Amino acid sequence: MSEHREGSSEGGRGPGAVRELDRATVERIAAGEVITRPARVVAELVENALDAGAERIDVEVDGDGTDRIRVADDGRGMAREDAVRAVEPHTTSKIRDASDLANADSLGFRGEALASVADAGALELTTTAEREDLGTRVRVADGDTSVADAGRARGTTVEVTDLFADRPARRESLASPAREFGRISELVADYALARPAVAFSLVHDGRETLRTPGTGTTDALVAVYDREAAGHATAFDHRADLGSGGGASGGEGGNGAGCGKESANDAAVELRAEGALVAPAVTRSTREHVHLAVNGRPVANERLRRAVASGYGTLLPSGREPVAVVRLSLPPGSVDANVHPAKERVALRDADAVAEAVETGVRDALTTADLRRSGEVAMDLDSSLAPAAGSDSDFADASVLGQFRDLYVLCEADDGLLVIDQHAAHERVNFERLRDALADEAVPSAAVDPAATVSLDPGAAAAVEEHADALRELGFAFERFGGSTYRVTAVPAPLGRVAGADALGEAASSLARGESDPREAALADLACHPSLKAGDALDRETAGRLVERLGRCEQPYACPHGRPTVLTLGEATLADGFERHGGRR
Repeated sequence: MSEHREGSSEGGRGPGAVRELDRATVERIAAGEVITRPARVVAELVENALDAGAERIDVEVDGDGTDRIRVADDGRGMAREDAVRAVEPHTTSKIRDASDLANADSLGFRGEALASVADAGALELTTTAEREDLGTRVRVADGDTSVADAGRARGTTVEVTDLFADRPARRESLASPAREFGRISELVADYALARPAVAFSLVHDGRETLRTPGTGTTDALVAVYDREAAGHATAFDHRADLGSGGGASGGEGGNGAGCGKESANDAAVELRAEGALVAPAVTRSTREHVHLAVNGRPVANERLRRAVASGYGTLLPSGREPVAVVRLSLPPGSVDANVHPAKERVALRDADAVAEAVETGVRDALTTADLRRSGEVAMDLDSSLAPAAGSDSDFADASVLGQFRDLYVLCEADDGLLVIDQHAAHERVNFERLRDALADEAVPSAAVDPAATVSLDPGAAAAVEEHADALRELGFAFERFGGSTYRVTAVPAPLGRVAGADALGEAASSLARGESDPREAALADLACHPSLKAGDALDRETAGRLVERLGRCEQPYACPHGRPTVLTLGEATLADGFERHGGRR
């Protein structure tokens, strides 16, 4: 990836640091088209800025990003000869030859980034190197390159316009403008959390939607989420020695690419995991809010996300996922970022040990954190578990025996022992009541007085804009209050209980995930809020009402998110276990 680290005396690099890679090295770099959508342009330019030592990065986007993308930084800038060479294919200052691939410590080393951007749209690069009074402007459009003097403070600005103008098929393959900008929003937020010491701003169509001050993780969490999430966050810093030996792991942690080579395989691998863990008083419906970074680069890795969630253990309410920022630092030879054309995934040497270390670090940090939840659990049990008319219950013959660990309801039935997950069961009951009540009408609303302000992460804010009409049909009333903050004046009041104002972002995210029936997906999330949680004690009468209402549901054996509600242990199974083969002796 081309970058503008040049013009620096660091490491002896000065003008002339950008050079063309030899053919053997180019062939070792993962092939593939880098610029597939506007968000990839932003990613490449932001990574260039970070590699240039920027302390501030400002991103501006018009429309969905195909009209204009502008990324400005205060990094080291480039000398003229490097700026001209940087827009040529396979040029970089980050590596010299193939032997550097295994231990590259920058965010990228691929030489086609700026050249690929220029091939996909019109590019203008304006840069001034350290200790230089005159800058350089390089324009690339329609295959022609022009160079001129320019006035600019130290750093680099890249502006890209008319992206995919000559590629109609690529433009037509893009999602809606709101969703494409949502991808950009999510990406900038990920970088802001991965690099909290860098100040980021994002402006869309002249309106600022995100700004972080570059003063640490807590302030970045406030900007990306809100003060509630940041206020419940616990900083953590865990170190582990993963030993030595092995190569890049397969699966989600890697694909077997030979990262590390011989020198890395012989050396001990030291891991550092640090960041912030938001207490389970603040959760989300999906695991997308576990933000991961490896050596400063945001990555998507379900294996590591599961490790973070596993570290929370039973602290998480059933069906909920954590909000967390986990930044991993590993020796460069233990990470191969060259296994995915867009570098969204990396191969990790000994990925199992890395995941185990992450889970241990999260668990240890939460063990000593103050995770007490304030307030009372709000449940409208009288309303949601009121006797229902209609068909008989599937569990009419069930007799409640009691509750196990304030999580499972145990029942005796003619065909054995029923074990019912109280949260999944209550969620199914609430969902079907909500769905049936709203089949032919709008969701009842309750006024929020005084109005509540809700700060959403950039992706959720983009989803709110894209699905504003559907959200209003679900019972929300809201207006933009500045940036990604919304003023909420009414919220859904399903099931006899008023939803929280923060449900706006989750409902919008559900709609944005593109399920086949987004309305039902949003209703499923709304149904989760008032449902019983793990740890809620039930008396036998209330547990009986829950079982009876579950049995009257259209689909009583799964919650609206697909998890099972009931497990059955037949008498024969118990008899076999206790070796009662001769009857009831």
